[in-house]
Amino acid sequence: MISYCRFSAPLGRITIVQEGDAITHLHIGEAPVLPAGAEQRDTPLLQEACRQLSEYFAKTRQTFSLPLNPAGTEFQKKAWGALCTIPYGQTRTYKDMAEAIGCPKGFRAVGLANNKNPIAILIPCHRVIGANGKLVGYAGGLHLKKFLLELEGVPVADKA
Repeated sequence: MISYCRFSAPLGRITIVQEGDAITHLHIGEAPVLPAGAEQRDTPLLQEACRQLSEYFAKTRQTFSLPLNPAGTEFQKKAWGALCTIPYGQTRTYKDMAEAIGCPKGFRAVGLANNKNPIAILIPCHRVIGANGKLVGYAGGLHLKKFLLELEGVPVADKA
């Protein structure tokens, strides 16, 4: 069974998708493409996801404790797993992330994997920046990446 809920956040509407016992997608924006057969429901897991996101946006939560199951290649899953190790309020470069997964020359592949991250925010791809310190490569738009980093206390005004 595929369920989803909508959540109003300071950065716009968020749609969270649950399949089975895990979160599989988080969409930012008004018109997400939902999996076939998805139905709007208020499940305990989706309620918990909304609660944790509310706390995150209120700056009272720095880590998430939700079951996640993003669909992707083994490389993508490895890259997304590494994203989850970046602490709140910190950033890493694409090169740092490539080295972290044992693929030191794979920074472009890491960037492509980040772009395909289906569970933004919960899998914090917004915490990865360019080697020169600039904000680059956020599927939701650089304005959202800047918003999320500033929410976490990362000074980015001169990097956008």
